[in-house]
Amino acid sequence: MSFESLFLLEDELAKHTGSPYVVVTDGCTHALELCLRYYQVQKIKFTAFTYISVIQAARSLGINYELTDELWSGEYQLHGSNIWDSARRLEPNMYRPGQVQCLSFGHGKPISVGKCGAILLDDVRAYHQLSQMRSDGRDLRIQPWQDQSTFGQGWHYCPTLETVAQVRGLLPTALPNCQTVSYPDCRKISIKI
Repeated sequence: MSFESLFLLEDELAKHTGSPYVVVTDGCTHALELCLRYYQVQKIKFTAFTYISVIQAARSLGINYELTDELWSGEYQLHGSNIWDSARRLEPNMYRPGQVQCLSFGHGKPISVGKCGAILLDDVRAYHQLSQMRSDGRDLRIQPWQDQSTFGQGWHYCPTLETVAQVRGLLPTALPNCQTVSYPDCRKISIKI
């Protein structure tokens, strides 16, 4: 199986966003999770007005988190890290040097195809590691996978090639978009263990 279309999407997103490197994942929450794992984040603060999956990811990783009153449009930072939830933003040259921005191509996002996301970053070492982490510890350029002799820890967070094709088809027509959406205050909900 060739992953050439995945690599092409990563290149196209890099050109569009101004990010030196891009890792495409199967969703923004998994992109955030991989970054939190890679950077071994232990404590963060972020807006209470977000989607519940961000809280669930922090909880499942055992991260000490605090929810704030921060209002946001398009993206917000997970303070205490260089990681941003940029799920509702897609603009030319949006990348911030030294930061890690996680995108979403889920329903209702600037490119809306379903379950797909991406990580924008400028650290080549992190790029290689995160690329393998999203693919079961695999280097997708080694085919067949059995020819790879050493695998790092990884997760099954690679998007389908059909979804990759959809995003590639829509990216050239994507207009600059920074969305504001009203999320409930997640401090007012109960999450059972």
